[in-house]
Amino acid sequence: MPEGDTVWRTAHRLHRALAGEPLTLSDLRVPKLATVDLTGRHVTEVVPRGKHLLTRIEGGLSLHSHLQMDGSWRVYAPGEPWRGGPQHQIRAVLANASYAAVGYRLPVLDLLRTADESTVVGHLGPDLLGPDWDPDEALRRLLADPARPVGEALLDQRNLAGVGNVYKSELCFMLRVSPWLPVSELPAPERLPALAKKLLEVNKARPARITTADTRADHHLWVYGRASRPCRRCGTTVRVADQGRTGQERPTYWCPRCQPGPTGPAG
Repeated sequence: MPEGDTVWRTAHRLHRALAGEPLTLSDLRVPKLATVDLTGRHVTEVVPRGKHLLTRIEGGLSLHSHLQMDGSWRVYAPGEPWRGGPQHQIRAVLANASYAAVGYRLPVLDLLRTADESTVVGHLGPDLLGPDWDPDEALRRLLADPARPVGEALLDQRNLAGVGNVYKSELCFMLRVSPWLPVSELPAPERLPALAKKLLEVNKARPARITTADTRADHHLWVYGRASRPCRRCGTTVRVADQGRTGQERPTYWCPRCQPGPTGPAG
């Protein structure tokens, strides 16, 4: 599942492949961009912003994409088979003489002026992997709605940018707090943004996301995706329940013994 670390790796992969070279192929396969041709323009840089990707192109343009749940960008050398999915799932192709970057299942794809990037990313909080990271500002935003459950506050990209559903569950477990605990009741709340930063930093260059420090297969995560299995710490059965406002629900995993406190509908 793409989160801030995935997007960081993707941006750096795209930047290495595309930056500084003119495009020899531009194929944007969404109706609103079907007639756009960027061929001949240089890609100047590709940068991540939270879970957003910004491909900046000569002439003051930015191609904005978001991977959401299962989107991806793949990079291929000339002659290499494109294996990221069937052809009908391709939403964008940007190629130069050395590489082709292919975007699969991209739910968000927009072309805008680079000067207008704030219209799509200006609402985001401090980026956990970005140059604007500010733990004090992130904490201020998290605590601005004291009654909000920790799990919901973590997923709100206006608070801190880059945390997705996996890290939400893992962070709450590692801090031994219920995902339904109001943020105002967090013990040592400053630990939350600090730990989030640490987890994304250590994972940003890894092919597999690890929060347990155990590199063995099937031992990478504490609770995420482990419903009905024993907690790695105490053996209690891990639970799962949807969390979030109507229409924004996401599955949340937790151990009721290691994370005492308010519980969701499965509690």
